[in-house]
Amino acid sequence: MTKKSVTEQYPDTQPALPPRSRGVIGLFEENCTVCMLCARECPDWCIYIDSHKETVPPATPGGRERSRNVLDRFAIDFSLCMYCGICIEVCPFDALFWSPEFEYAETDIRDLTHERDKLREWMWTVPAPPALDAGAEEPKEIAAARKTAEKLAAAQPNPTDPTDPTGPTGPASSPDPTDPRKGES
Repeated sequence: MTKKSVTEQYPDTQPALPPRSRGVIGLFEENCTVCMLCARECPDWCIYIDSHKETVPPATPGGRERSRNVLDRFAIDFSLCMYCGICIEVCPFDALFWSPEFEYAETDIRDLTHERDKLREWMWTVPAPPALDAGAEEPKEIAAARKTAEKLAAAQPNPTDPTDPTGPTGPASSPDPTDPRKGES
């Protein structure tokens, strides 16, 4: 009450949004398997998905054909959406993300149903996930991958290692004239 109020001059000055603000929902189409969990769990029924099945030829001769779902339409009606985020939480394949975009006003309410092309555009505005805390425990998957990589690196000889007796050319390599150990026997 003792300070003057400051009015932000929107839209000339963009507001500083908090890092996890909820704007619109972005779609990463490559991860979508058309499992329909997002549409089923949506309390407003504002997600519309259409798909068809496609037969995939066998990977090896004598194998059997597989079928997979192909996404035809993915749309979200933002005039109905209440921004609860349930669709993002239930997506098992990380195909939906919060985007900080909030400027998508339309003059007609029917234009608030955004198809997958528009949802994909918003996907590129999704910020990177925050870094892990310095004292946080490393995720199990990353720790297991690093241990496997370290074991593989330890199992293979390093050709540039001077202490390796086999060296880059093997144990019978010719003596190096610049080697300080050449006089040793």
